[in-house]
Amino acid sequence: MQITVQLPDDLAEHEHPDREALEALVIAGYSSGALSAKQARLLLGFETRFELDDFLYTHHVEAGSYGLEQFRQDLTAIGKMDEDEREKRSA
Repeated sequence: MQITVQLPDDLAEHEHPDREALEALVIAGYSSGALSAKQARLLLGFETRFELDDFLYTHHVEAGSYGLEQFRQDLTAIGKMDEDEREKRSA
């Protein structure tokens, strides 16, 4: 699929406006959790996860964004660990 975006003149005058727009889209999508690491890597045309990690580091994007769903899963896991620990103590 191809998407066409109209850029303001000042951005269109940059050396590589198409790449800048794509990178901004990937950064926002990855940071919000809308894009997985694999999706981000493929959109940017990188062959390895190392290339993606380097890109994210260079652009000050925390690799492995931590979203709400991951937080909920961690809370559930912590609750289970606490429950297991209480059972061990009472046994």
